[in-house]
Amino acid sequence: MKLQNKQKWQIIRQYIVGWSLALVFFSVVRGEGTQELGSVQFEVWKSILISLVGGVIFGAISGYAQILTEEHGYQKMSLRGLLVLRIIYVLLFLITMVSLAYLIFGEEITYLEFAFEPGSFAIYLYIVSVDIFMFGLRQVKLYFGGNNLWQLFSGRFYTPREEERIFMFLDLQSSTAHAERLGHIQYSKLIQDCFNDLGIVAENEADIYQYVGDEAILTWKLKAGLKSQNCLRAFFNFKQQLLKRKDYYTQNYNCLPHFKGGLHVGIVTVTEVGKYKKEIAYHGDTINTAARIQGQCNALQQELLISESLKGLLEDNGFTFKQMGNIALKGKERSIVLYGVKVG
Repeated sequence: MKLQNKQKWQIIRQYIVGWSLALVFFSVVRGEGTQELGSVQFEVWKSILISLVGGVIFGAISGYAQILTEEHGYQKMSLRGLLVLRIIYVLLFLITMVSLAYLIFGEEITYLEFAFEPGSFAIYLYIVSVDIFMFGLRQVKLYFGGNNLWQLFSGRFYTPREEERIFMFLDLQSSTAHAERLGHIQYSKLIQDCFNDLGIVAENEADIYQYVGDEAILTWKLKAGLKSQNCLRAFFNFKQQLLKRKDYYTQNYNCLPHFKGGLHVGIVTVTEVGKYKKEIAYHGDTINTAARIQGQCNALQQELLISESLKGLLEDNGFTFKQMGNIALKGKERSIVLYGVKVG
């Protein structure tokens, strides 16, 4: 819950900063060396002060609206529908703000005269444009995932560099049987619902690296993954989230989806790839090994397997580890000791 609240605060903070900068910029451009056409006159510095206060108010309300949209709208509406909803929101917000401003400043004129004073349209258009821009920027950030957008923007990974990371491969069990029984449309909806529920792993500081068919790849920086055993708790939190929605999955797909996972830790190379579609990519044997570990789940009848190297870094409390022996992995010259993991 603390991490979830932290993420919500980050969204609100981003909107507050964005709105504050946008309004201050507007105040400077509109106020420096110009005179307002309307009845309400502001000095530049007074306008900047009001913009900073307004940025906090606008940003807090807009950020909270974004949080509500992400929590309740993303699984029910298309991006176009969300954009229309956002425009309606900002228009209603504008009407509210104009009404409040009229109560403060509009004593000698009618409401319509105050709302449509000369120059007011430019203000309204600017506010709508800024809100849509920030909404769009948030969508891009969601598509890139985590902090990848800012890392791409800064060029941090333009030159390959090494990081020590934990990787988890998640695979939907009986996927072929589900696809044959449901048909490709319903099966795609099943995968879509599962990966929407996978968003719960954000509470465990997981970055969702890739979706590959019915598989998902999660990753953590070493410190974040080991903290409070996040890399293990993410798997069981996802499992619990699916169980909470058992009635929904049974009603719509006549099944309860079940995933199996494999975890490994090690050094990987991280770099920016692509010319027309850029992304942050990870390369190295650590990722291949994590995939091979996950592939042993069925053979060893375990839902979650981890490598000995990762087990040695984790605490024992809260989980039971069962040594599965020295296992030869496909495509690997050397075998590796694996452990099955259960809660309790």
